[in-house]
Order: sequence, then structure tokens, then C-alpha cells
Amino acid sequence: MVDFGKGYVPPSFMKTAFNCPFCSAYAEQTWCVLRYSTPKDPSLIPPPLPNDDKVCFCSHCKKYSIWHDGKMIFPEFAGIEPPNSDLDPNIKDDYLEATSILQKSPRGAAALLRLAIQKLMLQLGEKGENLNTDIGNLVKSGLPTKVQQSLDALRVIGNEAVHPGELDLKDDQETAEQLFKLVNFIAEQMITEPKKIKEIYNKIPNSKKQQIKKRDEEIKKQQ
Repeated sequence: MVDFGKGYVPPSFMKTAFNCPFCSAYAEQTWCVLRYSTPKDPSLIPPPLPNDDKVCFCSHCKKYSIWHDGKMIFPEFAGIEPPNSDLDPNIKDDYLEATSILQKSPRGAAALLRLAIQKLMLQLGEKGENLNTDIGNLVKSGLPTKVQQSLDALRVIGNEAVHPGELDLKDDQETAEQLFKLVNFIAEQMITEPKKIKEIYNKIPNSKKQQIKKRDEEIKKQQ
């Protein structure tokens, strides 16, 4: 079973299906006990492995991950969903770099995501120089409250990660993990959904679009 359209399901110990850390496909996973080959010299035989040291094989790409004490140790993967496909390449790069350091430095990951959001302001038509000002401009343009709160959370927590403040993300991986979800949520709301709506609207015949435009102009005159 392979499904690229299913919502992201992070790798989890002994779970029979999830999004593969290699190919990203939602696919069935086969678990096996990790064992060493037996050397000819008995003195080189390693101690027995605990039962929770396992190898997990992806049915789609056939690659394997290695798990110890219920955690994935190969590949080095934080279990974070991929960046939204509509983000600019340089933003995706920051996102992926943040995932690569999440387990070692949640604070560093948060700082990178704050940088990614500043670049996202450029993609949304803002100047990208002052994140607080850019968010304020978007609010004036009717930015939904949920998106505004997500942006401000990334802005403030990202700042706190770099400068000494009231928040300490040094060992707070859980909070950093939530920031990745906020980045994708913002991209979905501000880029992906409007693009989908535009694609559907563009299928409307021009004659119907003119009728809609005329209706809206008449409503404005009445206001």
C-alpha cells in the first residue's frame, strides 16, 4: 500500500504504515529484529541485542531504517513532515536544514524557521526586512487571525531562540516540532489554498466572470 496523497504520518516505532523517511511515501512497513552476523572467532561475538533493536523496511523504496530503544537512529531523522511544496526553494532549504538539526539543537531549528518565515514575507509580497512590520501589513489586508497568531508565534519564539529571553528552547524539542507545523499551516492558508481556488475560478467562462464583476461593482455603489 502506497499513498502520496494521504496526510503526513510520521515514522513511529512498530507502526505498520507511515511516511517513509527516505521516499516520503505513505507505505506499509515491515519490522525485523536487528541481528549481527556470527564471526568465525567466538571472542568477537557481540553481546545479544535487546528485543527493541529493530530494522524497518519500506515496501515502496525498499530502504531500511534502524531503531534503538524505540527511536530511529538511522537515518538521522526528526519525524517532521516535508515542507509545503508551494514554498520557494530557499525557504524549503531552511526548513529542511532545521529538520536536520532539530534533535541536536531545538533552539537552532527554531531560529532557522524564523528566518524561513522572514523569507516567506517576500514570497507574500512584503519587504522581508522587518517581520513585525510585515505581519502588521498583512493584518491590515485582512490576514486571518489564526495565520497572524501562527506568524507571531514563529517570530517571537524564533527571536527568543537567538536572544536571551523568557523562553529557553535549548532542550524543548516539542515546541520546536510545533513550529514546523505552523510554517506549513501558514503556507497552506496563504499560498496553496488561494492557488487552488484561483485554478478553479479560472475555469469559469469569461462571460460569467463579467457578470460576477458587474454584480460586485453594483454592490460597491450601494455601500
